[in-house]
Amino acid sequence: MKCRHCEAPLRDVFIDLGSAPPSNAFLREQDLDQPELHFPLKAYVCRKCRLVQVDEVQRHDALFSSDYVYFSSYSKSWLAHARNYVTHVVERLELGPQSLVMEIASNDGYLLQYVRDHGIPCVGVEPTASTAEVARIKGIESIESFFGLDFAQRFVSERRKADLVLGNNVLAHVPDINDFVAGLKVVLAPQGSITLEFPHLLQLVNQSQFDTIYHEHFSYLSLSTVRGILAAHGLRVWDAQELPTHGGSLRVWAQHAEHERPEQASVADFLAREASAGMQGDAFYAGLQVQANRIKDDLLAFLIEQKRAGKTVAAYGAAAKGNTLLNYAGIRPDLLPYVVDASPHKQGRFLPGSRIPVVAESHLRATRPDVILILPWNLRNEICSQLDYVREWGCRFVVAVPKLHVFDQP
Repeated sequence: MKCRHCEAPLRDVFIDLGSAPPSNAFLREQDLDQPELHFPLKAYVCRKCRLVQVDEVQRHDALFSSDYVYFSSYSKSWLAHARNYVTHVVERLELGPQSLVMEIASNDGYLLQYVRDHGIPCVGVEPTASTAEVARIKGIESIESFFGLDFAQRFVSERRKADLVLGNNVLAHVPDINDFVAGLKVVLAPQGSITLEFPHLLQLVNQSQFDTIYHEHFSYLSLSTVRGILAAHGLRVWDAQELPTHGGSLRVWAQHAEHERPEQASVADFLAREASAGMQGDAFYAGLQVQANRIKDDLLAFLIEQKRAGKTVAAYGAAAKGNTLLNYAGIRPDLLPYVVDASPHKQGRFLPGSRIPVVAESHLRATRPDVILILPWNLRNEICSQLDYVREWGCRFVVAVPKLHVFDQP
């Protein structure tokens, strides 16, 4: 096995989470009598470029299929994040009716709707038919395709280059990261900018966020590594920002290497933080397995304790990270009878692996659980506010990552 960027041999295991089905491969009721494919979920770290990565054990076009169930617009905080980004980037880059904005992995139009509202031409590139169709209903042009060098060359020959190319939580999702970045270089206008958002590997390790590792996430990224990958394809990072999303993310601003826009001090600051944390050495990557095992054991012990005490525990948020946690811990409906999710695209289905049913929020009032396990812990404040009424019957909340924490108020 070789590094997907630099092709150095991969020998160092970052974490081994056993085997699991893809985290967004939700099951229908008729699927429950059929065998379910599980794939190894093991991440490696490259000693040369320090890219943390999982192997492509299932083709990406199977992972991101026409029946994809993740729709971005069901998180109010994520919509607010997208709206604030658009307001900021339009002003900073002085975008207008003459500009073209391209979003890669545009999902259901959650972000481009705000670009459209500014009167700026935009186009989304989205491989999943289910989400692209919803974007079109909103009036957002969505091309159903994976992005890469071939797509970029065809697009530029038929249309024009983009003044802003953005990708939120997509760089980690591409198996051929070199082909993807080569496409960014081709599709970007000479004076244009790229913004890429991704969960920061520094926070993943420091906060024991092992549940963000799943098959759809092929790579786990630091600024140092991303900077090197972009530079290898003639692109230069000129700014970086820390974001609270997904438990701690980075937004990287890049441009053509020959562009004269100066590099902001933030770039050197983040690189220094990563260096001081030891991200160029081996020790930094060595302790996550122990933390994952601790989190797994603590959650299992808590759920068993609640069951023995006659307490009922429900889950909220049928998120991919929750599926990693539940499958690694071996949790099944006997300990967690259902999970609530706001998306109707997930309701009525079953979580992959654990086969826990996904239900609507009305189920909470009907069953009045004693505890709610919040699986997307990065949205705990939003979820606690939304479910404030459960305190009427004394229900409490719990998160498992980065450590088990039971609470009444977020």
